[in-house]
Amino acid sequence: MPFRIGQGYDVHRFEPGRELWLGGVKIEYPLGLKGHSDADALLHAISDALLGALALRDIGYHFPDTDPKYKGADSKVLLKEVAGLVLQKGYKVGNIDATIVAEQPKINPYVPAMQEVIAKLLSIEVEQVSIKATTNERMGFTGRQEGILALATALVYSE
Repeated sequence: MPFRIGQGYDVHRFEPGRELWLGGVKIEYPLGLKGHSDADALLHAISDALLGALALRDIGYHFPDTDPKYKGADSKVLLKEVAGLVLQKGYKVGNIDATIVAEQPKINPYVPAMQEVIAKLLSIEVEQVSIKATTNERMGFTGRQEGILALATALVYSE
């Protein structure tokens, strides 16, 4: 099959005393995201989308939070490993389309830097990485500013 598509979803709640990382970029904000790793919800969603496209289960299967070696892990390293799995299966990344849902902080100023980081990690062009930011119109846990949600779709292809 020359084309495959996967979807990813990740959510983390805010926690004081942690840095906020999204899309491999440190965001200036008084709260970070709670998680076993650096809790980069966007990179986790992209990883899951790529793994899902190739039926390779999910990020928790490959990098379990029960394994101390992933405590505080840099999600950029994890995404790079996922990109290696895509190549091992004989596929390349066609494009990534992602959405971050958060009332705060404002994400748009960071989008170009996120695109550059993700493109580099996946060995693709910046134009192949779409990142959108939206709010939840003050509804639900993101609307109450309890955390951040990220969604991603990935297209992979074989030649």
